[in-house]
Amino acid sequence: MVSVASKRKVVRALVEREMAKASEVCRALSLSPSTYYATSQRSHQSLELEREAVELRQKNPRHGYRRITALMRRAGHVVNEKRVQALRRRHGLQVRKKQRRMKRVHADEALRLTASEANEVWSWDFVFDQTEWGSSYRILSVIDEYTRQCKSLQPRRSYRARNVIEVLDELIEEHGAPKYIRSDNGPEFIAYEIQGWLKKRGIKTHYIKPGSPWEQCYIESFHDKLRDEFLNREIFYSLAEAEIRLEDWRGEYNADRIHSSLDYRTPDEFAACCKPPLRATPSTPTCSREETPLNQNHRTHLIESTV
Repeated sequence: MVSVASKRKVVRALVEREMAKASEVCRALSLSPSTYYATSQRSHQSLELEREAVELRQKNPRHGYRRITALMRRAGHVVNEKRVQALRRRHGLQVRKKQRRMKRVHADEALRLTASEANEVWSWDFVFDQTEWGSSYRILSVIDEYTRQCKSLQPRRSYRARNVIEVLDELIEEHGAPKYIRSDNGPEFIAYEIQGWLKKRGIKTHYIKPGSPWEQCYIESFHDKLRDEFLNREIFYSLAEAEIRLEDWRGEYNADRIHSSLDYRTPDEFAACCKPPLRATPSTPTCSREETPLNQNHRTHLIESTV
């Protein structure tokens, strides 16, 4: 069924092009002339809200109405999710995406390693892409499973064990060493050179079962976002261009992209306020929105140390 708004657009387009009279088109579309000539009664605030929702969708075409609503609320608007959904439906801006079937985690696998604080468990893996000229390259991605921060996105034509060590060494100098690092059983990750280097650094490895990518769910989810929101939308003409654009997107991902699993906060915002929970659970990570006040003994100690 064609909506009234769509019929009015058709009538307006034909009249502006002088292809037909308004009355004739209205009669053909079964649209009342009074409906076509009626002026909008919507407030300026409502029109501005609709304009911003459309602009956010154009800027983030793979965001659904819930994430767009969260972005608008962060900007100071008081808006309902259903209203944003109706606006997007009116403009035909729904995000359609075929869902992949996921294998259920068995009871004996439910107690696998779960991060309970920042910088405890890192996860790394490769994602493949190619330039406009068909030359392929590999992207080494490293994320923090607790804060969802992307630590690195390094593209290279090929990766050997020493190249992986170089990337990880730079990350440790910048962010510190994690307690565990999770990966699949790829040759770059199980090489004796890497295992020996990690052992010297005091980093424990956690390899998933062969053929079980769902056990590395955080990095797989990140790769899905990377592919859907960036790689499928961009064309790279050289490896150098891909490296620059990937680093820009990584900064936007950490600082600007909100996550529903982080209470619609960005990874950087979550990392700035998160605290280790009292016990590790497989549920969504929690963090305090407010700064914890100092106790009296600690306050007295700080005052004495500054005198």
